[in-house]
Amino acid sequence: MRIGEVIGKVTLSRCHPSLNGSSWKVVVPLDLPALIGEEGGRGEPLIIFDELGSGEGSIVAISESAEASAPFYPDKKPIDGYCAALLDVVDIKNVSGLKPGD
Repeated sequence: MRIGEVIGKVTLSRCHPSLNGSSWKVVVPLDLPALIGEEGGRGEPLIIFDELGSGEGSIVAISESAEASAPFYPDKKPIDGYCAALLDVVDIKNVSGLKPGD
């Protein structure tokens, strides 16, 4: 699971019937430098499935690959990224000893 920031939304003209009633968001994954407020530390944008109602600027927990479709078992949904949680606060302790990649 990764942490990311919602930077936009996707509008579909057609989608798989099992995806009706939800939305797709454009999210930038955040590494340690971004989480502690430094410049940089932002990954390549990705598209995630969102049923929780995140908005632009929201910080979210991202579940990817097989774990992204796990909440829908036994039903199958054709997704590769899922908004697993809306995060109000990200509290990182003892960042002085951490380096990017830790």
